[in-house]
Amino acid sequence: MGLRQGGFGLVFMLAFSLCEAQWQGRSVHNQYPFGDMNPAIFFFAPHRFPAQFPVQTLAKAGFGKPSQDLMGVQSKELLQGPVAKLTWSFPSLPEEPQQPDIPFELPHPIPPNSVAAQCGENSVYVEVKEDFFGTGKPLMFSAFTLGGCAATGEDTSAQVLIFESELHGCSSTSTVTEDELVYTFNLIYTPQEASYGVPIVRSSGAVVGIECHYPRVHNVSSNALLPTWVPYAAIIVAEELLVFSLKLMTDDWRFERPSNQYFLGDFINIEALVWPYNHVPLRVFVDSCVATSIPDTSAVPRYSFIENNGCLVDAKLTGSSSRFMPRTQIDKLQFQLEAFRFQQETSGFVYITCVLKVAAASNPTNVEQKACSLSANGWVAADEDDQVCGCCDSTCGTRSGSDQLLKDRRWEMASVGPIRVKDYGFGPV
Repeated sequence: MGLRQGGFGLVFMLAFSLCEAQWQGRSVHNQYPFGDMNPAIFFFAPHRFPAQFPVQTLAKAGFGKPSQDLMGVQSKELLQGPVAKLTWSFPSLPEEPQQPDIPFELPHPIPPNSVAAQCGENSVYVEVKEDFFGTGKPLMFSAFTLGGCAATGEDTSAQVLIFESELHGCSSTSTVTEDELVYTFNLIYTPQEASYGVPIVRSSGAVVGIECHYPRVHNVSSNALLPTWVPYAAIIVAEELLVFSLKLMTDDWRFERPSNQYFLGDFINIEALVWPYNHVPLRVFVDSCVATSIPDTSAVPRYSFIENNGCLVDAKLTGSSSRFMPRTQIDKLQFQLEAFRFQQETSGFVYITCVLKVAAASNPTNVEQKACSLSANGWVAADEDDQVCGCCDSTCGTRSGSDQLLKDRRWEMASVGPIRVKDYGFGPV
């Protein structure tokens, strides 16, 4: 090996000394010192270099391959001694440190509860939080109007604006329906950034509708008094006088619910009640219930969810969690109905009409006077005897006894609605 390299080196030096102006590139076999690997063959086009420029060994090509001996440097090293290798390399750019994984969840805005209204017999009272959007930033007093009317007062400690208006004032509109008289107001927020002379805004305008509903055929007072005495004109029918009611209740069942709006997934708490004036103690039952999208009980679509003399079949038909609550008072019966909407109906309105009836509290429940719900363990009663619910999957008794009961004026049809059910997070305020 050494003799062969020496011979090539002498021939190369002889040619280099005879022709100093230029050289012809030729392939040179570079022997690998690491095993029997085939050396790569490179072809270089000749270039002219001034003679005074020193000849240097090319740096190694990429991918770990050794550089080629182009100028016979190995022969020069034998004659002139070893030449220091070029150790400089292009500085590498500093690497940006990797961002560690940070637990992050995009926050979703929570609808603020910033407007409250109370409808009186001839006026409306509205309170508006100055932190209207729930961002922690109070908005300007002058940005709010009630139908063009400015606020009538301010609670600075609570940061609340106060509006008061007659029912016919502040650009209100009135609508008359079959059962109700409705007054509508608009609470308007107008961004004030435009008065600053800058081309940006940090809030958007908003309009909140406020409605006051008044029954056309009932006492318009929100706290109607119930007489504890029997009027003279009612003495003849005093023993037959029964007053039934069906109303929406709050989640804790303590008060009548002030709003008729629900979202899908909510439970609608409904309470049936009877006032037995000058009567023996009575137990109230819900004999049947039907839901429609308009007040007409014969309308289509129509959904019957209590039937068969007090069987709440909604859980059986849809797999819901609707149920009667355990009875706490004999003159009250409470049940929960899982909120729903009618298909193909965009209004989201639901009207519920039920047949309420009573029986003497001293009488035990039976197949025609019961309140039954479907649970994981079968049918259970709101009262003490679950056996009366055994007929809920078939037919419960005959109608003769019930028909006689209805003839005795101990029943009444009661309604509640409209109930507005929305998809959660959608729809107007």
